[in-house]
Amino acid sequence: MTAAIATKGLTRQFGTVRAVDGLDLEVPRGTFYGFLGPNGAGKSTTIKMLTGLLAPTGGTMSVLGEDLTDRRKAREVKRRIGVVPENLALFDNLTAREYLTFIGRMYLMPPGVVRERTQELLTMMSLENEEKKLTMEYSHGMKKKLALAAALIPNPELLFLDEPFEGVDAVASRVLRDILKRVVERGATVFLTSHVLEIVEKLCTQVGVIAKGKLVYQGSMAAVRESGSLEETFIKAVGGDDHESQKLSWLES
Repeated sequence: MTAAIATKGLTRQFGTVRAVDGLDLEVPRGTFYGFLGPNGAGKSTTIKMLTGLLAPTGGTMSVLGEDLTDRRKAREVKRRIGVVPENLALFDNLTAREYLTFIGRMYLMPPGVVRERTQELLTMMSLENEEKKLTMEYSHGMKKKLALAAALIPNPELLFLDEPFEGVDAVASRVLRDILKRVVERGATVFLTSHVLEIVEKLCTQVGVIAKGKLVYQGSMAAVRESGSLEETFIKAVGGDDHESQKLSWLES
């Protein structure tokens, strides 16, 4: 079976800065993959390339077995994926129902299917009682849930999530985690970036760590647990141990 995501030497350069530098990534289908890294490591840039929002400077990449450099194939792949971007970019002047209906139409879904899935998603996300509110009036957590609902409405084979738990309260976080577990259980692949390592450790079956644009670790969560905790593996991979000797003088006196 082809991988859900495969890259070889994937590179993205902005001027003299290489945000992603020769990335060799392989994500098996049906896995919950945690893509981790410090701020500025290249995680969001990688997702933008894998979802067709940003062209790579070099290297190759395939998503769901298709070469994304082929525009026709890339267009077909986009029908099979869902995305929750870091910057949610919702339409402020639409209600949740109107927004999900719009997304369903963009995916060319039958109107009856859109109506049915919209109602189920609004109920699942506890947004059914917010019918009269525009999305501009939503809290950050409500916007995250609506963005996930929009990503789920086409029943994607592959789901990209860029920091979906950032700024989300414990109740909303639990709802999102339960939904994502079900998505993977039915055979889809989830590609997640998050700074919340505890959530990644609970949810993910595979993990990759990127630092300064390079993949510095990739393996199963089972292997991570055998060698210690995810936090220890992450810090070791990105060279975080170097900071242990740094101290604030006024706290040492």
